Amino acid sequence: MEPMKIELVKPSELPEAAKRLSAEGTHPLTAMFGRDEQRDENVKGLSIYCVFENTGTHKMEALKAVFKEGEPYRFPTLTYVLPAAAWYEREIQDMFGIVPEGHPDPRPLVLHESFPEDFHPLLKDVAKNTEARGERRYDIHVAHGEGLFEVPVGPIHAGIIEPGHFRFSQAGEAMLQLDAKLFYTHRGLEKIMEGKTPFEALPIVERICGACSIANTWSFCQAVEQIAKTKIPRRAEIIRTLLSELERVTNHVGDLGNIPGGVGFNPAISLGGRTKEMLMRLQEAVAGNRFLRGLIVPGGVSMDITPELRAKIREVLAAAKKNIEDLSEMFADQSNFQNRVRTTGIVRKSTAADLAMVGVGARASGFLHDSRRDFSYGVYPELPFEPALEKDGDVAARIKIRIKEFHVSLRMIEKLLTLLDEEQEMTLSVELPSVKGEGFGISESARGSNFHYVALDGEGRIDRIFVRSASYANWPALPIAVQGDIIPDFPLINKSFELCYACIDR
Repeated sequence: MEPMKIELVKPSELPEAAKRLSAEGTHPLTAMFGRDEQRDENVKGLSIYCVFENTGTHKMEALKAVFKEGEPYRFPTLTYVLPAAAWYEREIQDMFGIVPEGHPDPRPLVLHESFPEDFHPLLKDVAKNTEARGERRYDIHVAHGEGLFEVPVGPIHAGIIEPGHFRFSQAGEAMLQLDAKLFYTHRGLEKIMEGKTPFEALPIVERICGACSIANTWSFCQAVEQIAKTKIPRRAEIIRTLLSELERVTNHVGDLGNIPGGVGFNPAISLGGRTKEMLMRLQEAVAGNRFLRGLIVPGGVSMDITPELRAKIREVLAAAKKNIEDLSEMFADQSNFQNRVRTTGIVRKSTAADLAMVGVGARASGFLHDSRRDFSYGVYPELPFEPALEKDGDVAARIKIRIKEFHVSLRMIEKLLTLLDEEQEMTLSVELPSVKGEGFGISESARGSNFHYVALDGEGRIDRIFVRSASYANWPALPIAVQGDIIPDFPLINKSFELCYACIDR
């Protein structure tokens, strides 16, 4: 993957430059984040990066605006030009104190009421173990009018679901508006990783999200290897690609068993859950743990996929394929289920493009975004495939995408296993030099693309890491998807996106 091209602009020029670099919204906004470079002699200030995917050249392009010492930490909001910038700008304001002037929703995003107003934790002069307690105002957005009422849900939910507060504005059972307040368990992982070597940070990266361990680790290692200008062994690339598809299959199966939970479709829940357990046990056989941790490392992989493991993968996936075929028939045969999922939770293609959605959420709405196709990494160029695409943008479309992708991934895995059978070179990893620089990595998780930006200092330690999960890109679509549907359909719509709380609370 080629290094990211970075263009320097003034903070006041960001909206116009972003409009140009995004090609009027054609090139998606992949990420937007801040960095404290006040101790860097060449910068001596705070900076903002805006990263775009050039769909024509299949390369990353970025804008960088630097606020020099003494300059006001303010810039014109990009949100009116690029709606996808809304969350990023709010987070930058929280973490660095850089204010997006004119932002339509300037409320805190990550730092809730218990944090003081002037606390910006990613500034270098804020210690990692700082205890900050205070009060700030946070207003929930609700609709007003005669006959309307509010339904608060969360942040504490039944079962083991993670915390999130949902405030519905209702007219009868119809959801007119949803305000979702998240980030209740922000862990400060980006701050914790500052000063660590890539290998020291690796166990933290693997735990950003339990469902996307491979996707996060692969993106992180790509960035580190890009900085080191190091090419990893071919066998390692094959294994990384295989692990990514195995993680995708496991998550898609879990989602297909979880979505019918939104309507109490118990036979489908049972079959999906049983099949996912088969795949989780397969992952444990491959990695020694159920989340495929410890396999991808900077410079390659830590272990081979032996002939015995390859046989095991083929055996378990054959059984999983039969179960998913049965589950697909079960979905199709139940007219009550089809009535609940069709035309429910619609996200239109224009909305998906405006919000720069990724993964299943994007492709179910006809917005084609798949980093496996858009960027040359791993051995995906040797695995020709067409990403699954639907146009209706409803719960039914998101189910169809997962079923189609499950079967595509099975074909990919069989090809990858054959490549391992035939590959003669047994080298699994190479040593990386400790060098200063910045790089990015991107990989397609089951939910969509995961983006990592890494900057290393002169000792090869992390000066800045930024992580944008697929869920971060897709969460803003949920309040739009529910509008006009009835509140009993909210669990179904929510599960159809299968958005993660943990990976945005990084």
